[in-house]
Amino acid sequence: MDDAHLISQLSELLGAENVLTSADLMAAHLADWRGRYRGTAICIARPASTAAVAAVVRVCGRARVAMVPQGGNTSLCGAATPGPVGRSVVISLSRLKRVRAIDPANNTMTVEAGCVLQALQEAAAGAGRLFPLALAAEGSCQIGGNLSTNAGGVQVLRYGNARELTLGLEVVLPSGEIWNGLRGLRKDNTGYDLKHLFIGAEGTLGIITAAVLKLFPLPRAKATGWLAIASPAMAVRLLGELQGRFGPALSACELVSGKALDLVRKHIPGAHPALPASSWHLLVELSTGGDDADLREALTSFLGAALDQSMIDDALLAQSGEQARRLWVLRESIGEAQKSEGLSIKHDVSLPISRIPEFVERADQALSRAFPEIRIVTFGHIGDGNLHYNQSKSGAGENATFLAAQPEVNRLVHDLVHELGGSISAEHGIGQLKRAELLRYKSPIEIEMMRAIKRTLDPLGLMNPGKLL
Repeated sequence: MDDAHLISQLSELLGAENVLTSADLMAAHLADWRGRYRGTAICIARPASTAAVAAVVRVCGRARVAMVPQGGNTSLCGAATPGPVGRSVVISLSRLKRVRAIDPANNTMTVEAGCVLQALQEAAAGAGRLFPLALAAEGSCQIGGNLSTNAGGVQVLRYGNARELTLGLEVVLPSGEIWNGLRGLRKDNTGYDLKHLFIGAEGTLGIITAAVLKLFPLPRAKATGWLAIASPAMAVRLLGELQGRFGPALSACELVSGKALDLVRKHIPGAHPALPASSWHLLVELSTGGDDADLREALTSFLGAALDQSMIDDALLAQSGEQARRLWVLRESIGEAQKSEGLSIKHDVSLPISRIPEFVERADQALSRAFPEIRIVTFGHIGDGNLHYNQSKSGAGENATFLAAQPEVNRLVHDLVHELGGSISAEHGIGQLKRAELLRYKSPIEIEMMRAIKRTLDPLGLMNPGKLL
């Protein structure tokens, strides 16, 4: 089947207006958010239902054309961008955006893959419930992509990542068949839990079209504080103290380096003016079903004792929801601030929490020796051991050249992560960026098991080729 015939068949299925072929309309779908990858495609197909997705997959399968599922296109590893060569169709899920059902008694919501994450948070809140997945791109990322990369975010510490927030899935398989696993059950011991094959698979085994997600009681009280601290070692100590004092009420604990905060202040308007100066910071949040004033008083008492014991150097406690929001804007704007400085070498790693201080110290030293004048921007979810550990040069114009050093930088960082029992990808996935790295750090038997699953479900290798494996 030639390209013109394929476009004609897809247009008959979806309507010509939902099969994009012009360069200007396709452009945004062919480049990744960071600007590192740019691909080619025959067209962009925009189905509006699971049945339509299945029909598109069947047409592409018959034509032996690769398929690239795409949500909000916010991937940091090029997972949703087609390759630069070959024949492919980008299948955009953006029109699958219905909230099919909310069941407050069962604490679940059934949603389609194209729903924007922030819209789901708002829909849950409208039903008096919390959907806790929260991350910086929540205003544009879509839940299908979140599930395909097993997104984490700032509240994994309390609620878990996307995998733990999912009870059931609906998936279009590479054959064009639809697997309906939309069950809102917390106990279902009837064999293999198939949904876990597709969560984190980056669209290489099938296309997630809908999901049953867990909801939680909506917290009535929150207390948010910004802490100036001496080191990552002190951050780990404070995390333990906070967990011991507040237990599951601790919903977020975020580490931010002084260099990361400096970038936000430089590039993001309205950065909070009253924060204490420090080399390291912690952003902590408590949430309960109680009273705001009582929770703030409890956090104030804890911080006072921590200050007396020299565990913190200073602290700012939000006195209103708006003040808390402004503190979170600082944390969530780090990626955008980095982007303003040009390309950077990004690492999304996880480590045993106890090894984070050693990793930061040893990696900083090794990189500074190898690359004089390197700027290391460190931040992340210390509560679950996930660090975003990024490198660039202080002069924005130098970063395109510095990117050529990525293999050497990766070797220093990833070898140390592996030595300390960590993972080279915590929540961003593998995509195109880390395929070679995956082969270095996964055992041969793990790689072969993954390839065997891929061969079984996608024998023609048409589903998002060039990603993950």
